[in-house]
Amino acid sequence: MESIKSFKAQLFSINDLNFKENALQLFKYQATHNKIYAAYILALGIVPEAINDLSKIPFLPISFFKNHPIKTGEWEEEMIFESSGTTGENTSKMYVEDLAFYQKVAVNIFQKMYGNLSDFNVLALLPSYLERKNASLVYMTDDFIKKSNDSGFFLDDMPALVKKLTKTKEPNLKTLLIGVSFALLDLAETYQLELKNTIIMETGGMKGRRKELTRHELHMILRDSFGLKTIHSEYGMTELTSQAYSQENGLFHTPPWMQISVRDINDPFYKVKKGKSGGINIIDLANIATCAFIETKDLGRLHDNNSFEVLGRFDNSDVRGCNLMMID
Repeated sequence: MESIKSFKAQLFSINDLNFKENALQLFKYQATHNKIYAAYILALGIVPEAINDLSKIPFLPISFFKNHPIKTGEWEEEMIFESSGTTGENTSKMYVEDLAFYQKVAVNIFQKMYGNLSDFNVLALLPSYLERKNASLVYMTDDFIKKSNDSGFFLDDMPALVKKLTKTKEPNLKTLLIGVSFALLDLAETYQLELKNTIIMETGGMKGRRKELTRHELHMILRDSFGLKTIHSEYGMTELTSQAYSQENGLFHTPPWMQISVRDINDPFYKVKKGKSGGINIIDLANIATCAFIETKDLGRLHDNNSFEVLGRFDNSDVRGCNLMMID
């Protein structure tokens, strides 16, 4: 691998057959050019050149994003995304080297799974995110809105949102309502709607505003209120460039350049078998300029078809904006 630029050019051609080769290539590049990741690897006593299998790659604990600028190479950021947190608390920061690339990745993933954004009305119900600056979810959704049709953000005006949901001007267009869980529950409790040609997509996050629910409980309430057979979900976080989506049953699917594994909750260097629960590790090869190998604080379960569930959070870990759910 010669540079960040050269790896970007090949990202969208990554598939199951060449994932390992590309991941090892990026690992060895980041192990050399990412000062924080290199120091972490050194502290573990690992020699990067000796690693030739994905299972041996060390994952950087996500907490490092709170206290260090995680960068591969030397560059000036175009933007800093920041996670949610309580007053006085350190928040995770994602230094973005190339905003256009970030947008390209997000649009590519969505359109592979759902079709062209130009075929959608995109409506966003993200009050807790709009109230703060530099939220990656708002930035992504705003770009989706600009690439779609009769769309927009809704902060407090529920009647205007309901009008948009129930009176689509173009019957051939699909409607996507992407929202944080507590706001979607507020909408569901206030209005009983029979929605047509509509996708409701929750991003998780009660933000301490409501009692935590399992994803199954949340989706059952939303399905009943909106007259839909399924509720969709988005899995993303400040520290990632890519997103995973669930179209039913809370089972998430990743783009070709993103891979999930599950580690033992007591031994972060031991992977558990598919079907067993544990901590989620993520390889996001779109994290070219930061770190592509992240040990999260989310609990999950990997399935035979490589779909995965998000079951909750580790005890005493920070409340995240996305996908905070109780274990079912």
